[in-house]
Amino acid sequence: MKEDNPELISYHCIIHQSVLCSTLSDEYAEVMNTMMRMINFLRASSSHQHRMLKEFLSEVDANADDLLLHNNRKLELFKEDLQGDCAHFPTVQEQVQGERDASSFVDFVDKLIVNFSNHFDSFSLGHQLTLFIPESIPHNRCQGFSKEVTQHFKWANAGPLQMQLIDLQADVALKEHFGGTDPATFWLQMVSETAFPGLRKVALYILTMFGSTYSCEAAFSTMNIIKSKYRSRLTNEHLHMCMTMALTPFQPRFKILAGQARAQFSH
Repeated sequence: MKEDNPELISYHCIIHQSVLCSTLSDEYAEVMNTMMRMINFLRASSSHQHRMLKEFLSEVDANADDLLLHNNRKLELFKEDLQGDCAHFPTVQEQVQGERDASSFVDFVDKLIVNFSNHFDSFSLGHQLTLFIPESIPHNRCQGFSKEVTQHFKWANAGPLQMQLIDLQADVALKEHFGGTDPATFWLQMVSETAFPGLRKVALYILTMFGSTYSCEAAFSTMNIIKSKYRSRLTNEHLHMCMTMALTPFQPRFKILAGQARAQFSH
């Protein structure tokens, strides 16, 4: 894909947080492996067990109504808390009062912070660039924004971007449209390509980024169904055509096609 589009931005896949946890310590790996077996049993193995869990959580008025598979990363706060009064870890607080050292927990969290940093540093788009689509008009600062854009997009020019952002923030009509429409409609239909060419191009690059690998995984599954061992002689050209037909979101207008059909009479 980069041969066709050298400006393509790609990121390494995100590794699940629990996998990172289990690689840091044998003691915590045992805990995480047990938790993962329980989660897989409740979520992946049986939909009936999952429904029973949700009903149970509802009956006991739990804070969550389902398994919490993802959470915000509060590691720096947890590290400081473990070094202090352990307000977020009451069980650890009891153990510390019993003269047990909490340094092992601090070391674990510290290693986890480093591990996350090593894996996810290249994934960040930058604070200003991340907020550009949802909050472009009221909050972006010209110099910080243009610096982040030029770091990620080699074709971008800082000077014109700064001038266009100032003009965009001063445009009263666009401000009214910005609050009442979705980002894609705003940038594709409301923002003039003539007046804001650089900003519009940056917005299109961000809006067209894939949020997951679902499309790729679905395409591979479809390909395995089409090109099975019983169709080993299927050429790449015909496979491409079959994949295009199977994956396209467009629906044929069957009534119009049927109305245009003509019967073939023998001579």
